[in-house]
Order: sequence, then structure tokens, then C-alpha cells
Amino acid sequence: MARRVNTWRWPVLGLAALYFLVPLAASVVFTVDVPGRGVTFDAYRRIVSTEGFTSSLLLSLELALATIAVVLLLMVPAVVALRLGAPRLRPVVEVVCSLPLVVPPIAFVAGISTVLKWGPEHLSRTPLFQTFVAVQDPDFPFVLVLAYVVMALPFVYRALDAGLRAIDVRTLVEAARSCGAAWPQALLRAVLPNLRGALLNASFLTLALVLGEFTVAQLLGFTPFAVWIYSIGGSQAQLSVAVSVLSLLVTWALLLTLAGFGGRTKTASRG
Repeated sequence: MARRVNTWRWPVLGLAALYFLVPLAASVVFTVDVPGRGVTFDAYRRIVSTEGFTSSLLLSLELALATIAVVLLLMVPAVVALRLGAPRLRPVVEVVCSLPLVVPPIAFVAGISTVLKWGPEHLSRTPLFQTFVAVQDPDFPFVLVLAYVVMALPFVYRALDAGLRAIDVRTLVEAARSCGAAWPQALLRAVLPNLRGALLNASFLTLALVLGEFTVAQLLGFTPFAVWIYSIGGSQAQLSVAVSVLSLLVTWALLLTLAGFGGRTKTASRG
């Protein structure tokens, strides 16, 4: 059985590599091969100077950081409390956190836009009107953060749940409590250091989701990085593909960095 697995491993890995690398190579060739001019890297040189690149990228990074902070502040205490105090509710929480994978993004956006339109119309004389206006500020649309938090729940929950399964949370908390630590201190000083890998995985998955999300931002009328790439695709196709290739390479670099950091963390903890 082991020999059969080893025999099929490399062909499967080779096909997977071709599946990912051939489209990437074709995209790179499209961006550098200009008819009549030969090979040129002008598309990559124009990226930084193109209007909207810096503002859209900064907006996406700000949204990603805010989403990571909100979803971790929400999920870490909830998952720890679930494992310590109510393990029977775990299937219910798992189903609830998986719902964003079932609900289509179009339906999700339709619900958000309906609520945002309903508030100012019927409650214009209440503070809720100002709240709806504030969360739709184009400079920092917090409504996208709320939407991304919901969309990131399945990935964050899975990452944190896998990290908690690898450690004895109850023993860590009881040991911290027996030393006089309060519940917040036990969580910060005993549990979180042992969840560093899970927190990094959850943060990276959320970052990748926010940087690549298009449907919600487009339909709500905002222009983060993914929407900006789409908007320039009609008039500057080579530039759009060049930005996509560059963003994909940056995402891979972050993934490799995360994997290396996680490996060093495991080695240090064993030592």
C-alpha cells in the first residue's frame, strides 16, 4: 500500500503543479509579450503609477487588518469558552459558522443592501440613521468589515478549532487559575501563546479572503483592490493581468513566510 501511494504521489503533484503553473505562465507571457515590441516589462513598471492602485491597495489592507482584529476578538474567546464550558454546543456552533459557505454572495449582499436602504428611510430621525451613514463611509466602509467577518467565520473557526484540539486547554486554564490569574490573564498568557500557529493560519486565510473578495464590494459600490483590478481590465488588459500576477505572487510569498514561521515556532516549542 505504501509503495502504491509513493508511486502515485509524484504524478499527482506534477499534474497539480501544471494545473496552477501553466495558467500563471500564460498570464506572465501575456503581460510581457507585446506584439511589435517584443518582450517588455512596461506593464509591471506602470503598476505603482496607475491611478487608484495605491488607494485601493491601502483600503484593502486596512479592511483586512480590521477584519482580522474583529473576527479574532469575536471567535477566540467564543471557541475557548465553548471547549471549556459547553462542548455539547460545538455541533451547533460549527453549523452556524459554516452557513456563509452555503449562502450565495448575491443573496448575502442583497440582504445587506436591503437593511442599509431600510434604515435611513424609516428611522431617519434616530441615531441609527447616522450609524448607517457612518458604516458606508467610502474612505473606510466598515460595512465591508462586518460582511467579511461573516464570510471569514468558516475558515477562522476551523483554524482555531484545529489549534485547540492540539493542546489541553482545560489543564492550561486550570493551571493559570491556580496561580492566581484571572480569566482574561489565563486566556492571554496561557492559551494564546499555544495558539500562535492557529492564529497565524486564521489571519492569513482572512487576509487572502479580503484581498481577493470582489462580489460584495462591487455590488455595494466600493472600490478595494479586487474591484480596482476589474475596473482597469476593460481599458488596460495587460496592466490588469500584471497586477493579478503580482498579487498572486505576493500571496504565495506570505503563505511561504507563514509556513516557515510556523515551522520555527513548533521547533522552538519542542526545544
